[in-house]
Amino acid sequence: QVQLVESGGGLVQPGGSLRLSCAASGRNIFSFYTMGWYRQPPGKQRELVATITSGGSINYADSVKGRFSISRDNAKNTVDLQMDTLKPEDTAVYCCNAYRLLPGLGEYRYWGQGTQVTVSS
Repeated sequence: QVQLVESGGGLVQPGGSLRLSCAASGRNIFSFYTMGWYRQPPGKQRELVATITSGGSINYADSVKGRFSISRDNAKNTVDLQMDTLKPEDTAVYCCNAYRLLPGLGEYRYWGQGTQVTVSS
């Protein structure tokens, strides 16, 4: 069991910034997981925002490249998402995800409860 808790969401003006943080607990295996941030705008499907592997490889959705930055601290069991130049279309519930594939055994995926980000004037 891996527990993920997000924080840092809120209401910001267009062009503003927020920093989201996800803290993992339950067992000390954080460094083995690919970590990701996903978001679900109201009335829409969940989409991937950014991922960072255990080795530090990073992938961003095209819509956030140059504006968002994902990072992880394996010693603290945290993954952060720095969001700059926010746009109204960034409004969504942002969820932290932990993923690990064990070949021949299965996939393990955990989700946080989500934190609301609202970008509006």
